[in-house]
Amino acid sequence: MSFLHIYHEADGEQPIVSTHEGERIAAELAFHGVRFERWTLQPNVESNANQDAVLAAYAEDVARLKKEAGFAAVDVIGMTPDHPDKVSLRKKFLDEHRHSEDEVRFFVRGEGIFYLHIEQRIYAVGCAAGDLMSVPAGTSHWFDMGPEPNFTAIRLFTNQEGWIANMTGSPIASRFPRFEALSGATAS
Repeated sequence: MSFLHIYHEADGEQPIVSTHEGERIAAELAFHGVRFERWTLQPNVESNANQDAVLAAYAEDVARLKKEAGFAAVDVIGMTPDHPDKVSLRKKFLDEHRHSEDEVRFFVRGEGIFYLHIEQRIYAVGCAAGDLMSVPAGTSHWFDMGPEPNFTAIRLFTNQEGWIANMTGSPIASRFPRFEALSGATAS
């Protein structure tokens, strides 16, 4: 289930705002230049579909985004609970970082949480199957796929080299609830 919890950067315990309403999530994030939209899930995509099948199913949407924002590269990342590197991959994304380009993800299946550090707020955005999230270049953020990651996402890049992070060195991510706490709290 999609959600948004907004915290003050000094208090990772009590959100200032919490919502599951897609339109409100999109509006709150759009105010900061963050794109959040819901796409129609394609019924013909199997949970174990390979990259070519996933990209073929969403070819029209991907082509539209590539044209709108000049994306040069597209790929599909998939994680399952039995992935041998799940611990190290989770750790890689859990520290606050920035990118020199927008970070765009469309969740084909599963879920993950983006945490955006904007001004003095932390925006915890729970993304589920059907959600598109675009974090603007230069925005401090981190991502939590959980201890048992289970998702497939389409990634779009303007840089042909793909995902390149510039770590901020801040310990702020450690002060906010992880996937386990937030995904369980929203599973109603």
